[in-house]
Amino acid sequence: MIDISESVMQFLLAFVVVVPLLGAAAALLPAPPGLKGKSPEQAVLRHGVTVTGAVLIAAIVLALGFDHDHPSRMQATTDISWIPALDVRIHLGIDGISLPLVVLTALLTFLCALYTYFKMPAGPTPKAFVALLLVLESGTLASFAVLDLLLFFLAFEMVLIPMYFLIARWGGEGRTQAAWRFILYTLLGSVVMLLGLLLIGIKAGTFDMVALATDNGRSLTTSVQVIAVLAIGIGLAVKTPMWPLHSWLPDAHTAAPTVGSVLLAGVLLKMGTYGFVRILLPIAPDGFHTFAPYLAAFAVVGIIYGSLACLALAKQGAKGDLKRLIAYSSVGHMGFVLLGIATMTPTGVNGALFANIAHGLITGLLFFLVGALKDRTGTTDLDTLAEETGAALYGKAPRLGGLLAFGAVASLGLPGLAGFWGEMLALFGAFRPAEDLSRPAFLTFMAIAAFGTLLTAAYMLVVVRRVCMGAVPQEAPQLADVHTYEFAAWTPLVALTVVAGLWPKALLGLTDPAVQQLLAGGTR
Repeated sequence: MIDISESVMQFLLAFVVVVPLLGAAAALLPAPPGLKGKSPEQAVLRHGVTVTGAVLIAAIVLALGFDHDHPSRMQATTDISWIPALDVRIHLGIDGISLPLVVLTALLTFLCALYTYFKMPAGPTPKAFVALLLVLESGTLASFAVLDLLLFFLAFEMVLIPMYFLIARWGGEGRTQAAWRFILYTLLGSVVMLLGLLLIGIKAGTFDMVALATDNGRSLTTSVQVIAVLAIGIGLAVKTPMWPLHSWLPDAHTAAPTVGSVLLAGVLLKMGTYGFVRILLPIAPDGFHTFAPYLAAFAVVGIIYGSLACLALAKQGAKGDLKRLIAYSSVGHMGFVLLGIATMTPTGVNGALFANIAHGLITGLLFFLVGALKDRTGTTDLDTLAEETGAALYGKAPRLGGLLAFGAVASLGLPGLAGFWGEMLALFGAFRPAEDLSRPAFLTFMAIAAFGTLLTAAYMLVVVRRVCMGAVPQEAPQLADVHTYEFAAWTPLVALTVVAGLWPKALLGLTDPAVQQLLAGGTR
């Protein structure tokens, strides 16, 4: 690691949050400043790669300059009064919980911009696409970096509009209905969440998340905490998405362009689970304790429901869509994240945070691969892929088939890959939940969730068998194997999935001290 002064760290964090927004404004200019291409469209796509690349570099430097000996301490902090009458402040900072999510967001957005440069989805002008992509990045990064409740809400809402237009204008079949469903669900959830945030801020006398976490709910009565957790939890559960508030997700993923699906699964869903850990656990612990068993119950139902839905889609003759199947798999995987959080233990919460990052890497890779498969075959229908086009990928495009199989086994939680550790730690947390939670209930939840891992393995292996294996018909059309730009966009995700699986301490060493302090009474 490198030694960087606090003032430089402050600048880097502000740079990471603000520059994408400035880049979005610049993308809408007649010609992006300082960049040229063979056409205005190529120039603006190059602008998107440049801005997201600069943000990624700044995020990496921020991670290198982070004090890894004290990951529980808020670092790179900026605290400026914004609305004095409401005591709302522009308060930024990162710790071991938020830093991995900041880096993940910067990485995935850069890879999406790089992929788009070579494979722009059909739709309106690239100017609008790049601008929306950058606004989306800024809002997501701000959600993980702000330390004020109202500022968090603004950042949380900031991502809705760009994602709506990415789906509605550049998506596939059924995109308008899917986009409306996405924004209606999330907006309705956000209205309820805002009421809960205002309740906490008014009753506690501050919206500062650090001060509230340090107070650890002592200034809030139990009834206030219960109401706040219910209101805020509904908004966060919609974004996560938690069963039964998940029904917007499969349609949104199926209709979204490839990079939209990657960012939706890779980082936007994490905003919901991050809110559970950053806001509800430390600020309203008594209220969260009341709902923890119910949260765990909904989580395990989501695990089983998502797995059974995927298994039904994977069956031959079921008219299953591969993209929709991966979307439903997210319901199950995020169920493990919620189960870990519901245990209210360091083991479970660390598992949830690890599973967050693993899901972003693995599912992001899977959506990239399914997008590439659709570009080559014109379909993501499993029956069509397996029969009409004869998509025996191992024989027709071995590198593409190998990557799809890698993504599948990583998603099912194969030991040695990133997907294993988060789910295992979530189960361990359920085995021994917080002392004042019902252990028999959580043991039941653990057993049900463990059965869900078997279902996950079943549907992923069925997908690999149907799409990747089999004889290649002579009349089947040829498929191009992995292109150079695809290799560049996917290799970091493969590498990080392996590194996180073989060296989990790299991530757990960041999150564990911060989680321990969070559960003990806040962040100093």
